[in-house]
Amino acid sequence: MRKTTILIAGPTASGKSAAALMLAAKIGGEIVNADALQVYKDLNILSARPAATGEAQAAHHLYGHVDGAVRYSAGEWSRAAALAVADIHRRGKAAILTGGTGLYFRAIETGLSEAPPIPDDVRAAAAARFEAIGADAFRKEVLSFDPAMARLAPADRQRHIRAWEVFKACGAPLSELQQRPGAPIIENPDARVVIEPPRTALYAAIDARFDRMIAEGALAEAQRLFDRRLSPDLPVMKAVGAAELMANLRGAFSLEEAIDLARQNSRRFAKRQLTWFRNQARLWPRAGSAAQAADALFVASGALQR
Repeated sequence: MRKTTILIAGPTASGKSAAALMLAAKIGGEIVNADALQVYKDLNILSARPAATGEAQAAHHLYGHVDGAVRYSAGEWSRAAALAVADIHRRGKAAILTGGTGLYFRAIETGLSEAPPIPDDVRAAAAARFEAIGADAFRKEVLSFDPAMARLAPADRQRHIRAWEVFKACGAPLSELQQRPGAPIIENPDARVVIEPPRTALYAAIDARFDRMIAEGALAEAQRLFDRRLSPDLPVMKAVGAAELMANLRGAFSLEEAIDLARQNSRRFAKRQLTWFRNQARLWPRAGSAAQAADALFVASGALQR
C-alpha cells in the first residue's frame, strides 16, 4: 500500500487550508494541522480554523484538541502528528500536513531533540519560583545550570521557565538535550510546497479575513477567552488577533484601534513567516495561490497511481 504524504506550508491567510481541501478532494486525502494556534479549542475563529463545511468534505486531525490553559509544545505536536499520519496511512489515505508553524515542519522533516515530559508539580514549581524571585534572579538561576541559555532574550519568560523545568525534571541542561538528534516524522514526503502569494495580495487577504472574523464573532470568542483569566504568558493569550481584542476588553484600546492593530500585527507575523520559509525551506517549490499549489501537488505526488 502506498503511503502518500504531502506538506503545504505558508504564511497566514495564504490559502493553505483551501489548497489542502482541494487536494484532499482530488486524491482522497485527510488533513493534519501543522499550525501552533489552530491546536487550541479556544481559538476557533481567531486562528482561522477550517470551517465545518471543509471538515465535512475531508477528515481533519489535530485541530482544536488542546485546552488554552495548556502550554502545548512542538514535541507534543510532533508525537501526535506521527500517530495521526500513521493512522491515515493504515486506512489507505494520503496524509496532507498543512500550516504555518516553521518549527512543526522542521519536526516533520528533520525531527526535534527529545526533551522529557514535564510533571505537573515541576511546572507549578517553576511558575511559583519565577513569581517569588522575579525575572532577573530567575534568569541568573537558569544560567547557573545552563549557561547556554544566555542566548535567550532576558524578557523571554516562557523559554526561561522551560529551561528551568527541563533541568529540574531530568537533571540535564536543555541546551544539552537540544543537541541530541531527533527522528523525522516523514522520511521522504511525496510532495511539498510553500504558498507565497504576492505581498500586496497577501496583505489584502489578511485584512479581509480579519474583517470576516469580526463579523463571525471574533470579539465574543475573545471575551470567552478573557473571562477564563488564564496566565497572560500562555501561547493562546498571545495569539495575534486574540491579544489585541482582549486589550480592547481591558480598556486599553477602542475596538477600532484593536482591529487596526490586529491587522498590522498579522501582516508583521506573515512577514516573519515568509522570512523563515525563505531561509529554512528555500529548496521547497513555491506556488502563488491555493489553486496553483493544489494542481502542482497533485502532479508532483504521483497521486494518479492511488
